[in-house]
Amino acid sequence: MGHVAPGGPQVSLIDVPRAARRADPRAACLSAAILVGGTISLTGLPALGLAAALALGLCLAAGQERARLLRRLLHLEGFMAVLLVLLPLTVPGTPLLTLGPLSLSAEGLDLAVAIMLRAAAAMLFVFALLDPHEPAELATALGRLGLPRALVRMLTLVPRYVHLFRAEFHRLDEAMRARGFAPRLSLHGFRSYGNLMGMVLVRAFERADRVEDAMRCRGWTGALPETAPAVPLAARDHALPAAALAAVVALAVLDRFA
Repeated sequence: MGHVAPGGPQVSLIDVPRAARRADPRAACLSAAILVGGTISLTGLPALGLAAALALGLCLAAGQERARLLRRLLHLEGFMAVLLVLLPLTVPGTPLLTLGPLSLSAEGLDLAVAIMLRAAAAMLFVFALLDPHEPAELATALGRLGLPRALVRMLTLVPRYVHLFRAEFHRLDEAMRARGFAPRLSLHGFRSYGNLMGMVLVRAFERADRVEDAMRCRGWTGALPETAPAVPLAARDHALPAAALAAVVALAVLDRFA
């Protein structure tokens, strides 16, 4: 069931959730890519349902908060629920229910459920494997895995400045409310929020210019400095991608023959 790495602890498939919390960020990124790529290639509902259950189990076993998981699932599936209404009405096929000129097709319902399961499983896999790591760690790991440097810089800077832009939005919104603005579904309301978003973008561009000038004054050359030398993956860090690949192969077999 397990193997002993030279100079390292024993790792088995049973230890995968615990290993996900202590794994090298490169191993976590590889495992997430394998699981998400394998999941989105599945087509059958049994395999997709098993993938979603596996992803949920991995999240719970890794110690993720259930309330936080539920909120994230509700945000995602609340948006995806639109497909559950529209696809059965727009995809032709065997009618399940006919309401006047409208007909709900079984093929459309299967497609909507498949999309919802695929999206939920992919999100949960990413949440279980990447959430224990800081954004800067993930950006560095992706850079060492060969991701273009421009994307690595974006992944490093965006988590910091998205909070600043959110704070800027709230300040402008509070300023509008202090001047008597009340949000309504009206032309004035839409125009006001359009102006608000425009001001957020303008201030974002201005802040980007200031940040770039500050970085250049500190010797910025277009490449992030390495905080630590890259080291090869330890033997125990290969267990997580290997388990992810084994799970994807099993799901693909089930999807092929179920």
